[in-house]
Amino acid sequence: MPFGYNGWILHVDLTNEKLELETPPESHYRKYMGGSAMGLYYILREMPKGADPLGPENVLTLMAGVTTGAAISGQSRLNANAKSPISNAIGDSQGGGYFPAELKFAGYDGIIIKGRAKHPVYLSIIDGKPELHDARHLKGKITGEVDEILKKELGDNKIEILQHGPAAENGVLFSSLLSMSNRNNGRTGMGLVMASKNLRAVVVRGKRKVQLADAKSITALNRTGPKEIPNNPDMDGLAKYGTASVVMSQNLYGTLPTLNYNEGQFADCESISGEKMAETILKERETCYACVVRCKRVVEIKEGAYRVDPYYGGPEYETLGTFGSYCGIKDMAAIAFANQLCNQYGVDTIACGATLAFAMECYEKGIITREQTGGLELKFGDADAMLKALELTLKAEGPLGKVLSKGSQRAAEAWGNGADECLITVKGAEAPAHMPQAKRSLGLIYSVNPFGADHQSSEHDWMVEDSMTTDLYMSRLPLIGVPEKLESLSLDSRKVNFAYRTELFYSMLDTVELCQFVWGPAWTLYGPKETVDFVNATTGWDVTLDELMQVGARRLNLMRTFNAREGLDRKDDKLPKKFFKALGGSGPSAGVALTEAEIETAKDEYYRLAGWTSNGTPTPDTLRKLDLGWAVDYLS
Repeated sequence: MPFGYNGWILHVDLTNEKLELETPPESHYRKYMGGSAMGLYYILREMPKGADPLGPENVLTLMAGVTTGAAISGQSRLNANAKSPISNAIGDSQGGGYFPAELKFAGYDGIIIKGRAKHPVYLSIIDGKPELHDARHLKGKITGEVDEILKKELGDNKIEILQHGPAAENGVLFSSLLSMSNRNNGRTGMGLVMASKNLRAVVVRGKRKVQLADAKSITALNRTGPKEIPNNPDMDGLAKYGTASVVMSQNLYGTLPTLNYNEGQFADCESISGEKMAETILKERETCYACVVRCKRVVEIKEGAYRVDPYYGGPEYETLGTFGSYCGIKDMAAIAFANQLCNQYGVDTIACGATLAFAMECYEKGIITREQTGGLELKFGDADAMLKALELTLKAEGPLGKVLSKGSQRAAEAWGNGADECLITVKGAEAPAHMPQAKRSLGLIYSVNPFGADHQSSEHDWMVEDSMTTDLYMSRLPLIGVPEKLESLSLDSRKVNFAYRTELFYSMLDTVELCQFVWGPAWTLYGPKETVDFVNATTGWDVTLDELMQVGARRLNLMRTFNAREGLDRKDDKLPKKFFKALGGSGPSAGVALTEAEIETAKDEYYRLAGWTSNGTPTPDTLRKLDLGWAVDYLS
């Protein structure tokens, strides 16, 4: 009996309606540990070079990790990987909730999905038995309706459902996967990939408990968590106000993207803050399986123009940013309603809100006219116009909705007339609400990250900069190779090392499948030492922190190897023009900009640290050192 994992991977061939079981050896689990690294192992081997992201040859993997399902905070995570229709590079997406743990209880560690079904189907895995079912009756249904139908159809209200929404059926490029109709695997179009395979949903339910090597140690570790929350301001704020706890601090330091990233402070930030949400529309705090932090917001609005059903959760910080400050919207109710629509239709709120903000700037500057908007006055600060544009986008209707449903980069290509000056995209992915002009190592990570601009692929500069770092941060960061405090607004070789070393740690978390809000290198509930202890207590192995960092390096190198095979390299590690223009407004970030020279120099140092060529491609030597010699053949 293995500890931590089941030892079963399900292979689904939708074209031929075949379901096959694989039982990899223990060495396979220890090398890849789950998540992205394990997904990439199958994607590289089973997806041909140049596959159409929306064709049957694309391979979609859904992977838990070796710690998923253990009764402790921050372990119920699932990774989705496939070739992204947004970038034609690797797609990567993490989500939480209860589905990941339930997948393990149903008997499987991961699912590999290939082909395309003849008509819409859904996959159920009930107590270890996988089965395909007709899903034509689910077409056009919003996510909450699908949840209700399948629970009734299968006669079990406790099933967990991962699905794409009707936006994916409408061809919306940034469609996501949702569980609980409010937990998203977003960012890279994995919902559209699933829809292209005619797979409407995956349903799991099981009673197989995860076997633990040292349950007593995990129980002891779990008991320390709740005691530490009040003593850690970051965690206490996360518990009380969710991710929205950082709205006010981001604004204070000039890093709250405003008016499509043209400024770093929003005058009406208080009206969209976590504190304001708690005072007004917060109904309750929700959680993921076995987690004490309870950072998930559930909001409710019963009266007024924007009525919000608590079933669809509540807005995260990123959603408050993209639909709020990005668009100049101060109406919390309108933002919460936008979040509900996104969860009902199944789209990534970062990409969607940022795309609307991009369109607003284009309209304000006269780059597009009312002819392109279908008569809509799409101005910053107009909540009704934002919501109308959102509805058109989700349904891919009208001249505006059809263009915006493909994301801002493709909209810029369609409109021309200087629209590219308004973009905030990297590899097609709209930038999240953390500004690399002031958090400069993020500028590097946004550029080199294999799947585009992402705020959860490394630690943020504040954790190590003189004016912001704490004793807790500096007691943990040296463990992963970041030995000293660094200067604010720096991007020298030491800051590049900080970016790279924390990226390896975060990459490992997305492989072991641990929540970055609970397990992390600096500010979180548990640090690097506890991460090692947890993995060992779960699996019975004797891994070290260095071994876990190597797992993170494997994931990163497999992703870059996939991209190299598909023709991506340094030329694609490119930031948008807007990031090199001085920020407007007032406050500490006014006048601040990145320079192309510092980013190029930082990329040189980053590639060197990673053991890659100057073109950003892993070398055969580096792959062999990581015990990935088999992947060398996929480099070209």
